[in-house]
Amino acid sequence: MKRVMLKVAYDGTNYHGWQIQPNVVTIESVLNETLGALFQEEIKVIGASRTDTGVHALGNIAVFDTSARIPADKISYALNQRLPKDIRIQSSMQVAPDFHPRHQNSRKTYEYKILNCAFPMPVYRLYSHFTYVKLDVEKMRQAASYLVGEHDFKSFCSTKTVVETTVRTIYDICVEKTGDLICIRITGSGFLYNMVRIIAGTLMEAGRGTLAPEAVADILNACDRQKAGPTLPACGLTLIGYEFLE
Repeated sequence: MKRVMLKVAYDGTNYHGWQIQPNVVTIESVLNETLGALFQEEIKVIGASRTDTGVHALGNIAVFDTSARIPADKISYALNQRLPKDIRIQSSMQVAPDFHPRHQNSRKTYEYKILNCAFPMPVYRLYSHFTYVKLDVEKMRQAASYLVGEHDFKSFCSTKTVVETTVRTIYDICVEKTGDLICIRITGSGFLYNMVRIIAGTLMEAGRGTLAPEAVADILNACDRQKAGPTLPACGLTLIGYEFLE
């Protein structure tokens, strides 16, 4: 028996998120079914991030155990011949038997994209949030600066969040604009439920001028979800990847 780690990229448009749910198709369910058919054994993958419905990924991480003799680094090739086109394995490798992606010291990076122009562009509709209201990127950057460091992010997570602590560390957050596309890139120790989408919604309010950038500090201190901006749609969010630290 060996444990294999997969780096998984997917377009989340047609899936009900990562985690297995009754009567719907998810990334996890497709991986389990495809791996099970490939190895003729029951496979249950463990994902590092349980992305929501419509969220995309360039590098989510999953591990599974198998008794198959195929070398771990060749499994990606075999899987990609069988998976649907909107899911692709970027790499596969053998890891320690006790390696668990959610129990590792790691940095995780997300990007949220906002299309900011007069009219929607159809090719971006599945991978960004559209607004015609002109956004001030510099004000968004100023607002973002208050989020860097270790904070209680209770104001920036869904009220449905059930965790031991809402304290997280943001290592870096940047806001860049290329043409009409604004990209919010954020790296942290971990993220709460809907945290990145709420941060993006709050920064968008700062960019619209309806929220002063310095008000973000007060929102953090309030520990009140109602003080922060809206939760932006899932389509603009992409999990870029993980960096596992020793």
